Amino acid sequence: MKAILPGLYLLPIPIPYPLKTVNLYLLQGDGEVVLLDTALGTRAARGALELFLAELGLCFQDIKTVLLTHHHPDHYGLAGFLEGLGARVYLHEEEFSRGHRFWREPEAFAETSLRLFLDHGTPESALQDIQETMEKARERVHPPQNPIPLRDGDLLEVAGKRLRVVWTPGHADGHAAFFLEEEGVLLVGDALLDHVSPNVGLWAYTRENPLKDFLRSLDRLADLGARVAYAGHFGPIGDVRQRAKELKAHHQARLEALLALLDGPKTAWELSLNLFPKELDAAGRRFAFAETLAHLEYLRKEGAVGREGPPYRYFRA
Repeated sequence: MKAILPGLYLLPIPIPYPLKTVNLYLLQGDGEVVLLDTALGTRAARGALELFLAELGLCFQDIKTVLLTHHHPDHYGLAGFLEGLGARVYLHEEEFSRGHRFWREPEAFAETSLRLFLDHGTPESALQDIQETMEKARERVHPPQNPIPLRDGDLLEVAGKRLRVVWTPGHADGHAAFFLEEEGVLLVGDALLDHVSPNVGLWAYTRENPLKDFLRSLDRLADLGARVAYAGHFGPIGDVRQRAKELKAHHQARLEALLALLDGPKTAWELSLNLFPKELDAAGRRFAFAETLAHLEYLRKEGAVGREGPPYRYFRA
Protein backbone atom coordinates (compact mmCIF):
# COMPACT_ATOMS: atom_id res chain seq x y z
CA MET A 1 0.00 0.00 0.00
CA LYS A 2 1.24 3.48 -0.87
CA ALA A 3 0.07 6.90 0.25
CA ILE A 4 -0.20 9.16 -2.80
CA LEU A 5 -1.58 12.19 -0.98
CA PRO A 6 -2.84 12.68 2.56
CA GLY A 7 -6.00 10.60 2.63
CA LEU A 8 -5.41 8.94 -0.75
CA TYR A 9 -3.91 5.44 -0.94
CA LEU A 10 -3.01 3.03 -3.74
CA LEU A 11 -3.87 -0.60 -2.97
CA PRO A 12 -2.37 -3.24 -5.35
CA ILE A 13 -4.63 -6.29 -5.37
CA PRO A 14 -3.71 -9.66 -6.96
CA ILE A 15 -5.67 -10.86 -10.00
CA PRO A 16 -5.25 -14.16 -11.90
CA TYR A 17 -4.49 -12.40 -15.18
CA PRO A 18 -1.23 -11.54 -17.00
CA LEU A 19 -1.19 -8.04 -15.47
CA LYS A 20 -0.86 -9.73 -12.01
CA THR A 21 -2.37 -6.88 -9.96
CA VAL A 22 -5.03 -4.19 -10.22
CA ASN A 23 -4.63 -0.84 -8.49
CA LEU A 24 -7.51 0.24 -6.26
CA TYR A 25 -7.57 3.69 -4.67
CA LEU A 26 -8.92 4.46 -1.23
CA LEU A 27 -9.89 7.95 -0.11
CA GLN A 28 -10.33 8.68 3.59
CA GLY A 29 -11.34 11.97 5.15
CA ASP A 30 -14.13 13.87 6.89
CA GLY A 31 -15.29 10.59 8.43
CA GLU A 32 -15.85 9.00 5.01
CA VAL A 33 -14.18 6.04 3.30
CA VAL A 34 -14.40 5.78 -0.50
CA LEU A 35 -13.04 2.97 -2.66
CA LEU A 36 -12.29 3.49 -6.34
CA ASP A 37 -12.71 0.13 -8.11
CA THR A 38 -13.07 -3.16 -6.27
CA ALA A 39 -10.92 -5.91 -7.82
CA LEU A 40 -12.15 -9.35 -8.80
CA GLY A 41 -14.46 -11.53 -6.73
CA THR A 42 -11.82 -14.07 -5.71
CA ARG A 43 -10.71 -15.19 -2.26
CA ALA A 44 -7.21 -13.82 -2.88
CA ALA A 45 -8.46 -10.39 -3.94
CA ARG A 46 -10.93 -10.08 -1.10
CA GLY A 47 -8.31 -11.23 1.41
CA ALA A 48 -5.72 -8.73 0.17
CA LEU A 49 -8.24 -5.88 0.29
CA GLU A 50 -9.28 -6.87 3.80
CA LEU A 51 -5.64 -6.80 4.97
CA PHE A 52 -5.03 -3.36 3.48
CA LEU A 53 -8.16 -2.03 5.14
CA ALA A 54 -7.02 -3.48 8.47
CA GLU A 55 -3.71 -1.60 8.13
CA LEU A 56 -5.78 1.59 8.11
CA GLY A 57 -7.94 0.42 11.00
CA LEU A 58 -10.88 -0.24 8.67
CA CYS A 59 -13.13 -3.09 7.59
CA PHE A 60 -15.39 -3.70 4.59
CA GLN A 61 -18.41 -2.17 6.34
CA ASP A 62 -16.55 1.16 6.65
CA ILE A 63 -16.63 1.61 2.87
CA LYS A 64 -19.75 3.68 2.24
CA THR A 65 -19.03 4.77 -1.34
CA VAL A 66 -17.63 2.82 -4.29
CA LEU A 67 -16.64 4.61 -7.51
CA LEU A 68 -16.21 2.35 -10.52
CA THR A 69 -14.09 3.32 -13.50
CA HIS A 70 -15.71 0.64 -15.68
CA HIS A 71 -17.37 -2.78 -15.82
CA HIS A 72 -14.38 -5.06 -16.46
CA PRO A 73 -14.15 -7.87 -13.87
CA ASP A 74 -10.87 -6.82 -12.24
CA HIS A 75 -12.35 -3.39 -11.48
CA TYR A 76 -16.00 -4.26 -10.88
CA GLY A 77 -16.06 -7.82 -9.55
CA LEU A 78 -16.63 -7.11 -5.85
CA ALA A 79 -18.98 -4.16 -6.33
CA GLY A 80 -22.09 -6.18 -5.52
CA PHE A 81 -20.45 -7.64 -2.42
CA LEU A 82 -19.64 -4.16 -1.05
CA GLU A 83 -23.08 -2.87 -2.02
CA GLY A 84 -24.57 -5.70 0.02
CA LEU A 85 -22.65 -4.42 3.05
CA GLY A 86 -24.15 -0.95 2.69
CA ALA A 87 -21.98 0.89 0.15
CA ARG A 88 -23.41 3.16 -2.53
CA VAL A 89 -21.96 2.14 -5.90
CA TYR A 90 -21.47 4.69 -8.67
CA LEU A 91 -21.01 3.80 -12.35
CA HIS A 92 -21.05 5.89 -15.51
CA GLU A 93 -24.49 5.96 -17.09
CA GLU A 94 -23.20 4.65 -20.44
CA GLU A 95 -22.42 1.29 -18.78
CA PHE A 96 -25.98 0.68 -17.59
CA SER A 97 -27.33 -0.71 -20.86
CA ARG A 98 -23.99 -2.12 -21.98
CA GLY A 99 -21.23 -3.58 -19.79
CA HIS A 100 -23.25 -3.57 -16.58
CA ARG A 101 -26.17 -5.28 -18.30
CA PHE A 102 -23.75 -7.84 -19.77
CA TRP A 103 -23.04 -9.04 -16.21
CA ARG A 104 -26.52 -8.50 -14.75
CA GLU A 105 -28.43 -10.18 -17.58
CA PRO A 106 -26.24 -12.81 -19.28
CA GLU A 107 -29.05 -13.85 -21.58
CA ALA A 108 -29.46 -10.32 -22.97
CA PHE A 109 -26.41 -10.58 -25.22
CA ALA A 110 -25.96 -14.36 -25.43
CA GLU A 111 -27.28 -14.75 -28.97
CA THR A 112 -25.73 -11.58 -30.37
CA SER A 113 -22.35 -12.42 -28.78
CA LEU A 114 -22.36 -15.86 -30.34
CA ARG A 115 -23.39 -14.43 -33.70
CA LEU A 116 -20.64 -11.78 -33.59
CA PHE A 117 -17.92 -14.43 -33.25
CA LEU A 118 -19.43 -16.77 -35.85
CA ASP A 119 -20.09 -13.97 -38.36
CA HIS A 120 -16.44 -12.94 -38.19
CA GLY A 121 -14.92 -16.36 -38.78
CA THR A 122 -14.37 -17.81 -35.31
CA PRO A 123 -14.16 -21.64 -35.51
CA GLU A 124 -16.52 -23.66 -33.32
CA SER A 125 -13.64 -25.22 -31.35
CA ALA A 126 -12.22 -21.84 -30.37
CA LEU A 127 -15.65 -20.50 -29.56
CA GLN A 128 -16.31 -23.33 -27.13
CA ASP A 129 -13.11 -22.51 -25.22
CA ILE A 130 -14.05 -18.83 -25.16
CA GLN A 131 -17.52 -19.60 -23.78
CA GLU A 132 -16.02 -21.74 -21.02
CA THR A 133 -13.67 -18.90 -20.10
CA MET A 134 -16.59 -16.48 -19.85
CA GLU A 135 -18.57 -18.85 -17.63
CA LYS A 136 -15.61 -18.98 -15.25
CA ALA A 137 -15.33 -15.19 -15.30
CA ARG A 138 -18.99 -14.83 -14.33
CA GLU A 139 -18.34 -16.81 -11.15
CA ARG A 140 -15.92 -14.06 -10.09
CA VAL A 141 -18.19 -11.10 -10.81
CA HIS A 142 -20.78 -9.82 -8.33
CA PRO A 143 -22.65 -7.00 -10.09
CA PRO A 144 -24.19 -4.20 -8.04
CA GLN A 145 -27.97 -4.31 -8.08
CA ASN A 146 -28.70 -0.58 -7.85
CA PRO A 147 -25.75 1.47 -9.09
CA ILE A 148 -26.05 5.24 -9.14
CA PRO A 149 -25.34 6.88 -12.52
CA LEU A 150 -22.35 9.13 -13.05
CA ARG A 151 -22.31 11.69 -15.85
CA ASP A 152 -19.49 13.43 -17.62
CA GLY A 153 -18.47 16.55 -15.75
CA ASP A 154 -20.09 15.58 -12.44
CA LEU A 155 -18.30 17.06 -9.43
CA LEU A 156 -18.12 14.69 -6.48
CA GLU A 157 -17.36 15.90 -2.96
CA VAL A 158 -16.12 12.76 -1.22
CA ALA A 159 -13.80 12.08 1.72
CA GLY A 160 -12.74 15.71 1.89
CA LYS A 161 -11.74 15.87 -1.78
CA ARG A 162 -13.33 17.10 -4.99
CA LEU A 163 -13.28 14.79 -8.01
CA ARG A 164 -14.46 15.61 -11.51
CA VAL A 165 -15.85 12.77 -13.60
CA VAL A 166 -14.21 12.56 -17.03
CA TRP A 167 -15.96 10.24 -19.48
CA THR A 168 -13.27 8.40 -21.46
CA PRO A 169 -14.90 5.76 -23.69
CA GLY A 170 -12.85 3.32 -25.73
CA HIS A 171 -11.43 0.69 -23.40
CA ALA A 172 -14.98 0.46 -22.10
CA ASP A 173 -18.01 2.40 -23.31
CA GLY A 174 -18.71 3.91 -19.90
CA HIS A 175 -15.13 4.28 -18.73
CA ALA A 176 -14.77 7.16 -16.27
CA ALA A 177 -11.60 8.79 -15.00
CA PHE A 178 -11.66 10.88 -11.82
CA PHE A 179 -9.69 14.12 -11.73
CA LEU A 180 -8.58 15.75 -8.50
CA GLU A 181 -8.14 19.14 -10.14
CA GLU A 182 -6.78 21.02 -7.12
CA GLU A 183 -4.03 18.44 -6.67
CA GLY A 184 -3.46 17.80 -10.37
CA VAL A 185 -3.90 14.06 -9.79
CA LEU A 186 -5.78 11.99 -12.34
CA LEU A 187 -7.16 8.58 -11.31
CA VAL A 188 -7.31 7.36 -14.88
CA GLY A 189 -8.38 3.71 -14.58
CA ASP A 190 -7.51 1.77 -17.73
CA ALA A 191 -7.95 4.68 -20.13
CA LEU A 192 -4.18 5.22 -19.95
CA LEU A 193 -1.58 2.65 -18.93
CA ASP A 194 2.19 2.64 -18.72
CA HIS A 195 4.10 -0.21 -20.49
CA VAL A 196 1.12 -1.61 -22.39
CA SER A 197 -1.75 -0.41 -24.53
CA PRO A 198 -5.22 -0.76 -22.99
CA ASN A 199 -7.30 -3.29 -24.89
CA VAL A 200 -9.77 -1.61 -27.23
CA GLY A 201 -12.27 -4.25 -28.34
CA LEU A 202 -15.54 -4.36 -30.20
CA TRP A 203 -18.11 -6.65 -28.53
CA ALA A 204 -21.77 -7.44 -29.06
CA TYR A 205 -22.81 -4.84 -26.47
CA THR A 206 -20.38 -2.01 -27.25
CA ARG A 207 -20.62 1.23 -29.15
CA GLU A 208 -20.00 0.79 -32.86
CA ASN A 209 -16.56 2.42 -33.10
CA PRO A 210 -14.62 1.97 -29.85
CA LEU A 211 -11.24 2.79 -31.39
CA LYS A 212 -12.47 6.18 -32.55
CA ASP A 213 -13.84 6.75 -29.03
CA PHE A 214 -10.50 5.75 -27.54
CA LEU A 215 -8.44 8.08 -29.73
CA ARG A 216 -10.73 10.98 -28.81
CA SER A 217 -10.41 10.08 -25.12
CA LEU A 218 -6.62 10.17 -25.42
CA ASP A 219 -6.84 13.71 -26.77
CA ARG A 220 -9.11 14.73 -23.94
CA LEU A 221 -6.84 13.24 -21.29
CA ALA A 222 -3.82 14.97 -22.85
CA ASP A 223 -5.56 18.34 -22.56
CA LEU A 224 -6.65 18.05 -18.91
CA GLY A 225 -3.39 19.43 -17.54
CA ALA A 226 -2.87 16.69 -14.95
CA ARG A 227 0.59 16.63 -13.40
CA VAL A 228 0.43 12.86 -12.84
CA ALA A 229 -1.95 10.01 -13.64
CA TYR A 230 -2.44 6.94 -11.46
CA ALA A 231 -3.77 4.04 -13.49
CA GLY A 232 -5.57 0.77 -12.92
CA HIS A 233 -2.35 -1.19 -13.47
CA PHE A 234 1.40 -0.48 -13.18
CA GLY A 235 2.97 2.69 -11.85
CA PRO A 236 2.16 6.38 -12.20
CA ILE A 237 2.38 8.22 -15.51
CA GLY A 238 4.31 11.45 -15.11
CA ASP A 239 3.73 12.86 -18.59
CA VAL A 240 0.10 12.26 -19.55
CA ARG A 241 0.35 14.13 -22.84
CA GLN A 242 3.39 12.14 -23.98
CA ARG A 243 1.85 8.79 -23.02
CA ALA A 244 -1.34 9.67 -24.90
CA LYS A 245 0.78 10.55 -27.95
CA GLU A 246 2.60 7.20 -27.71
CA LEU A 247 -0.64 5.24 -27.54
CA LYS A 248 -2.06 7.07 -30.55
CA ALA A 249 1.08 6.19 -32.51
CA HIS A 250 0.75 2.56 -31.40
CA HIS A 251 -2.77 2.30 -32.78
CA GLN A 252 -1.80 4.03 -36.00
CA ALA A 253 0.93 1.42 -36.47
CA ARG A 254 -1.60 -1.34 -35.78
CA LEU A 255 -3.98 0.06 -38.39
CA GLU A 256 -1.16 0.12 -40.94
CA ALA A 257 -0.19 -3.44 -40.04
CA LEU A 258 -3.76 -4.60 -40.65
CA LEU A 259 -3.85 -2.94 -44.05
CA ALA A 260 -0.59 -4.66 -44.95
CA LEU A 261 -2.10 -8.03 -44.01
CA LEU A 262 -5.07 -7.51 -46.33
CA ASP A 263 -3.56 -9.07 -49.44
CA GLY A 264 -6.97 -10.62 -50.08
CA PRO A 265 -10.35 -10.94 -48.30
CA LYS A 266 -9.89 -12.19 -44.73
CA THR A 267 -12.05 -12.58 -41.64
CA ALA A 268 -11.39 -10.73 -38.40
CA TRP A 269 -10.51 -14.06 -36.77
CA GLU A 270 -7.90 -14.85 -39.46
CA LEU A 271 -6.41 -11.39 -39.18
CA SER A 272 -6.28 -11.59 -35.39
CA LEU A 273 -4.10 -14.70 -35.67
CA ASN A 274 -1.70 -12.73 -37.89
CA LEU A 275 -1.80 -9.52 -35.87
CA PHE A 276 -1.30 -11.37 -32.56
CA PRO A 277 0.82 -14.40 -33.55
CA LYS A 278 1.95 -15.33 -30.04
CA GLU A 279 0.36 -18.36 -28.43
CA LEU A 280 -2.57 -17.16 -26.32
CA ASP A 281 -5.07 -18.87 -24.05
CA ALA A 282 -8.79 -18.63 -24.80
CA ALA A 283 -9.18 -15.37 -22.87
CA GLY A 284 -6.21 -13.79 -24.63
CA ARG A 285 -7.41 -14.95 -28.02
CA ARG A 286 -10.85 -13.46 -27.28
CA PHE A 287 -9.28 -10.07 -26.56
CA ALA A 288 -7.08 -10.32 -29.67
CA PHE A 289 -10.14 -10.97 -31.82
CA ALA A 290 -12.13 -8.06 -30.34
CA GLU A 291 -9.21 -5.65 -30.73
CA THR A 292 -8.65 -6.71 -34.34
CA LEU A 293 -12.35 -6.26 -35.07
CA ALA A 294 -12.35 -2.78 -33.49
CA HIS A 295 -9.48 -1.74 -35.76
CA LEU A 296 -11.10 -3.23 -38.85
CA GLU A 297 -14.38 -1.47 -38.17
CA TYR A 298 -12.52 1.80 -37.63
CA LEU A 299 -10.88 1.35 -41.03
CA ARG A 300 -14.22 0.44 -42.62
CA LYS A 301 -15.93 3.54 -41.26
CA GLU A 302 -13.01 5.62 -42.50
CA GLY A 303 -13.51 4.13 -45.97
CA ALA A 304 -10.15 2.35 -46.09
CA VAL A 305 -11.59 -1.17 -46.19
CA GLY A 306 -14.81 -2.86 -47.22
CA ARG A 307 -16.35 -6.14 -46.19
CA GLU A 308 -18.49 -8.88 -47.70
CA GLY A 309 -20.53 -11.61 -46.07
CA PRO A 310 -21.48 -12.92 -43.57
CA PRO A 311 -19.29 -14.61 -42.71
CA TYR A 312 -17.60 -11.24 -43.09
CA ARG A 313 -14.34 -10.90 -44.97
CA TYR A 314 -12.54 -7.59 -45.09
CA PHE A 315 -10.68 -6.25 -48.11
CA ARG A 316 -8.93 -3.07 -49.12
CA ALA A 317 -11.36 -0.51 -50.52
